[in-house]
Amino acid sequence: MIEEIISYFQEYWNISPDIQTKIFYSLVSIVVLVILRFSALKLVFKNFKEPKVRYLWKNGVKNIYYILLLIILLNIWIDKIDSIGTFLGLVSAGLAIALQVPIVNLAAWLFIVIRKPFEVGDRIEIADVAGDVIDIRFFQFTINEIGNWVGADQSTGRIIHIPNGKVFRVSQANYNQGFSHIWIEMPVLLTFESNWRKAKELLEKIIQNHAEELSFSAKRKLLQASKQFMIFYSNLTPIVYTSVKDSGVELTIRFLSEPKKRRVTENNVWEEILDIIAKHEDIDFAYPTQRIYYNHTEGKEGTKNK
Repeated sequence: MIEEIISYFQEYWNISPDIQTKIFYSLVSIVVLVILRFSALKLVFKNFKEPKVRYLWKNGVKNIYYILLLIILLNIWIDKIDSIGTFLGLVSAGLAIALQVPIVNLAAWLFIVIRKPFEVGDRIEIADVAGDVIDIRFFQFTINEIGNWVGADQSTGRIIHIPNGKVFRVSQANYNQGFSHIWIEMPVLLTFESNWRKAKELLEKIIQNHAEELSFSAKRKLLQASKQFMIFYSNLTPIVYTSVKDSGVELTIRFLSEPKKRRVTENNVWEEILDIIAKHEDIDFAYPTQRIYYNHTEGKEGTKNK
């Protein structure tokens, strides 16, 4: 029966027995590997519920599948060359020229996997594009874009695919790696006539309420980061700085926040600031204005008659 099938393909399809054997073993290998991949993915989805861990296992199974498939097919079809290494050596020069960009992207993928400048779930900025990393593949990684025309680092709804080779050419900022928190500054501009000392005390109380637990968390993560990077801060507690601008006294609130909670935190702080200032008649917001100042009536007592 088998001999008849071989003779049929050789006679009517002009396929030699040797090629038929290779096709047969290739199909068997593909079917076996597909079954193994399906079984492995089923185990992954059954045993891992956390999305990031599930993604990493799923991606690992996929990569192993393609690598094994490539090795097996090369071993089946390359029989006139002593080894795969010799074959790869013969074509490497041509590949280096014809496939320069894909090879760079593949090398960058190895760099990303081994060196880990970022991982899935990290918020990064690269080549003026910022977002959350949602996928890393052989030739490109994908981010869920933030910022751009949307304020406070929130998602734009766009998915951006970036070639892996970018990591070799441009710098990358990682919001999560190491310290895992970012500093936020919120300037509050008050009129010169406002009781700025009172306002500063009120702002300090507000930010202490919102950032006390966060600072404790930041200290713990900073201690972990210091074991890997040269990161050191002498003070992680929130603070209010005072400065003078053209239109009034500026009180700048500086505090720590998790990158993905920036807008929510700013929203809560601003709502409380607005409520507090509305209750005090001796504190007012300032904005760019023009005014005439009469020193002899408005100045200090010693300068009014001069």
